Amino acid sequence: MKPDPRYLLGKPVRDRILSEVQSMTGAAGRIGKLVSISIGDIPEVAVYVRNQARAAALAGLPFDQEFWGGEVGQDECKARIQAMNDDPDVLGIILQRPVPDHINVRSLQSAIHPLKDVEGMNPASIGNIVYNDVAMAPCTAAAAVELIRETGLDMKGLEVVMVGHSEIVGKPAAMMLMAEGATVTVCHHLTRSVAMHSRRADVIVVAVGKAHLIGPDMVKPGAAVIDIGINQRIHPDGSTDIVGDVDTEAVKEIAGWVTPVPGGVGPVTVAMLMRNAMRAYQRQQAAGWRT
Repeated sequence: MKPDPRYLLGKPVRDRILSEVQSMTGAAGRIGKLVSISIGDIPEVAVYVRNQARAAALAGLPFDQEFWGGEVGQDECKARIQAMNDDPDVLGIILQRPVPDHINVRSLQSAIHPLKDVEGMNPASIGNIVYNDVAMAPCTAAAAVELIRETGLDMKGLEVVMVGHSEIVGKPAAMMLMAEGATVTVCHHLTRSVAMHSRRADVIVVAVGKAHLIGPDMVKPGAAVIDIGINQRIHPDGSTDIVGDVDTEAVKEIAGWVTPVPGGVGPVTVAMLMRNAMRAYQRQQAAGWRT
């Protein structure tokens, strides 16, 4: 069965990016390894790690997994990360989330050296985006921008409405789009009428974690809709499924493009992590860390 052309699928974009990264790793010297850190026994983290390991293998990047017990303290975590910062065999550090309640995740993200911050979560990495330096941007925000680019829409003057203003998705995505020449309106929980803004948008990007927030009455005909939300829906019979922040089936009758959940932004996010890793390698070379 031929796929619906209105679905903006992540897999072809992921495959293209991983192929580009693989061509770079093949030509590179001693790259070093990506290190994934999981703290405590949190089941959902295993899915992220598995997907990252698979993408790293396809991209030709060495990938190590470290599992730290849930009893490990904040200071010990920070000391271990600082040792990785100093280790020339470590290319980049991935801090899996969520973490146990006693761990301050923002403090640990700040402890990762900006040149090894392949997730783009260090405040310095996010701050660089204000100055249009997006080389090490947060992966989900970068994936959203990449999928908009995939539509072929001209970014210059594009009317974009960003629904959600989190520090790791909404705000950096908005700044990255402005760097591309788009006109961006950011909506959040205090916005009086999200629909008033979204109905005039060429592109809607939504990341709030509220199932089916965006319906067809909120979308301009032909617009691109990028759905970053992941929500578990529980049915009366006890079964569950995963849905986004967009009522995909209804919206695709109006929109020109819509990303499915799952299968849209997620695969591209993992690919962006690998692209960031190669950019980290290039920046470490420029800093004299690698030959």
